[in-house]
Amino acid sequence: MNTIYLLTGLNQLLSSAITILTFSLLVYMITRNLRSSLGRAFAVLLACVCFTYAGDVAIFRIKNMPDAIPWLKFQWIGIAFTPAAYLHFADVLLRTTNAHSSRRRVAVVMAYFFGFLLIMLALKTNYLVQKPFHLEGATQFTAGPFFTIFTVYFYTTIIWGTYKVYLARTRCLTSGARRRMTYLAISFIAPALGIYPYMLIASIPSLEPTLLLSILFVGNIGISIMIMVMAYSVASFGALTPDRVVKHDLVHFMLRGPLAAILVVTVIQALPKHPSLLGLPRDFILATLIVAVIVLSQLFINLAKSFIDGLIFHQDRQEVMWISELDRRLLTTTDLQQALENILITMCELLRVKNGFIYNINARQGPRLEAQVGSPDVTETALAAINVSDLVEQKNGHDGYHFIIQNNFWFVILKNKARDKSLGLLGIEARTADYDLTPSEVKSSSLLLAQTELALEDRLLQQEIFMVLKTIIPEIERVQRLRSAVPYTDSPNLIAEAESVSPVHQKDFPDMVKDALKGYWGGPKLNSSPLLTLRVVQENLGENEGSPVRSLRSVLNKAIEQQRPEGERHMKTSDWLIYNILDLKFVQGMRVRDIANRLAMSESDLYRKQRFAIEEVARTLKEMETHGATIENQELGIPKDL
Repeated sequence: MNTIYLLTGLNQLLSSAITILTFSLLVYMITRNLRSSLGRAFAVLLACVCFTYAGDVAIFRIKNMPDAIPWLKFQWIGIAFTPAAYLHFADVLLRTTNAHSSRRRVAVVMAYFFGFLLIMLALKTNYLVQKPFHLEGATQFTAGPFFTIFTVYFYTTIIWGTYKVYLARTRCLTSGARRRMTYLAISFIAPALGIYPYMLIASIPSLEPTLLLSILFVGNIGISIMIMVMAYSVASFGALTPDRVVKHDLVHFMLRGPLAAILVVTVIQALPKHPSLLGLPRDFILATLIVAVIVLSQLFINLAKSFIDGLIFHQDRQEVMWISELDRRLLTTTDLQQALENILITMCELLRVKNGFIYNINARQGPRLEAQVGSPDVTETALAAINVSDLVEQKNGHDGYHFIIQNNFWFVILKNKARDKSLGLLGIEARTADYDLTPSEVKSSSLLLAQTELALEDRLLQQEIFMVLKTIIPEIERVQRLRSAVPYTDSPNLIAEAESVSPVHQKDFPDMVKDALKGYWGGPKLNSSPLLTLRVVQENLGENEGSPVRSLRSVLNKAIEQQRPEGERHMKTSDWLIYNILDLKFVQGMRVRDIANRLAMSESDLYRKQRFAIEEVARTLKEMETHGATIENQELGIPKDL
C-alpha cells in the first residue's frame, strides 16, 4: 500500500510537471516559432499532450466519479487529435527537405476531420468509450465497441509518421541536418508515449495497480526528457540565429519559467495537509515557501549564470565571458551622463560649492554639456565668458594646482591617458578668490578628475567601436543567417537569401533615407525609393489604405518621433537638437536659414548636425526592420507554401 501511495504521489507530481513543461513550450513555440510551419505543427502536438496531462492533474484531485467525467472527456480532446498532429508534423518535416506530396496533405486534413469525429463520439456517445472506472492511482473510461478501431488507427498513424521522419532523415545531405533530424526521430515518439497509458487502462481495466503506476512513472520521466529534446530540435531546425543563441534562450527560459513553476508545485504537493504547521496556519506556511522558492530560484539562476553558460557554450566559454563583460561595461549616453553627474556632485560636496559642469568637446553629436549641478544660468554665463586662449595657455597642475582660475570659476581641461588630446572641460564654482585646497581635497579631487577623464575616454573609444560595428554588423548578420540555415536540396528560400539583400544592409542605406526624407511630402525620391520594399513598410500598408508611399511616410515619421526626448520641447538645448532638425527640416519643410536662426547655430554647423540626424533615422529604421525580420526569417529553408 505504501508503494502504491508513493507511486501515486510521484506520478501526480510528474503529471503536473509535464503539464507545466508542455504548456510553457507551447507558449515558447507560439511566440518564437509561430512563423515556422514546423513550429506550428509541433505546437499542435504539444497542445495534445497538454490537454491529456492537464486532465490527468485535475482527476488526481477529484474524489467522486461523476465529477471526474468532464475532465476525462477533456483529456480526449488531446487523445483524439494526437494521430492527426503526428501526420501533420511528419508531413511538414518532409516538406522542409523539399519532398512535397499532395496526398500527404490530404491525409493530414482527413486525419484532423477524423479527430473531430472521434471527439464527438467520445463526448456524445458510448461507441468509443463508456462509463468510467477507478483503479488505484488512475481513473479512466472503459473501452467501447469502436475503441479497437481507434487503437488500430492510432498506432498506424504513429508508425506511418515515424517512417516519414526516417525518410526525412535519409534525405538530409549534411551531417548537421542529419544530427538535428536524429534528435527529432528519437524524441518523436514522446507524445505517443504520453497517450499510451490511457489507452492501456481503457483496454485492460483489471491491470495490477503497482504495475500500472510503475509504467506511468517510467513513461512520464522519459516523456519529459524527450519533449525537451524535441523542443530544442524544433527551435533550432532551420533557425536563422546560431545554435548558441537558440540553446541559450531555450535553457534560460526553461530555468526561469517551467523549473520555477515545477518547484512551486512540488512544494504545494509535498507540504503536509494538516491545517496547522509549527503553530501557524498551513496557508501562511505555504505562501511563505512559494515566495521563498520563487525568489531563491531566480537568485540561484543569476548566480549560476556563468556556470550554466559555460556548460552550454563549453567550446566558446572565453568568448562568451568577454561578450558578457562587454555588455556589462558598455556606457550608453545616459550612463555617461549619470556617471559624470555623480562625480560632479561628489566634487561640489567635497569643495563645498553649489555650481559645476562638465562639457564634452568630443561627443559624436558635437560639443555638448554632459552634466551640471546648481543653477543653469550660472553655468551658461560661465561657458559664455570662458577665455579659451587663456585656458590653453595655462596648464593643469601648474605650480601644483589642479585648477585654472578664471571668472570666479575653477577649470580643468580633461585629457586622455596619453595627455595629447583634450576630451572636455570641467568647471567648478570658485569658493574663494585664491586656490586654497587642502592636501586631502587635492588627493580626493585628483581621483575624481581621473575618473572623469577615464569615463570620457572610454565613451569616445566605444563610439569609435560602434562606428566600426555599424559597417560590419550587416555582413555578420548575413553570414550567421547563411551559416544557421539548414541547406536542403534546392531550398528556394536559401537561394533567395543568397541572392537578395535588404536595403538596410546596403552601404548607401543612409543616402536612401536622406533621399526619402527630402521627398517626405511627395515627389520622385519618395515614390521610387528603395525603402518601399522594407518589410516594416509592407506591414504598415493596412494602416495607410494600401498606399506604399503613405506607408513609407508613416514609417519615417515613427523613426523621427523615436528621436524625440522626453519632456517639454526646447529649441536651444543639445538633447533636442536631432529631433528639432528632423522636424523643422523634413516634416515642417522650413528653410535652412530659418532653421539655423531658430536653433541659434550657423548654417554650416546645421548641415553637419543634419547629416548625423539622418544617420540616426537610418539606424532606427534598421532596428525597426530587423526586429521583425529575426522572427520572420525562421522560415529560412522551409518552402513558402507550407
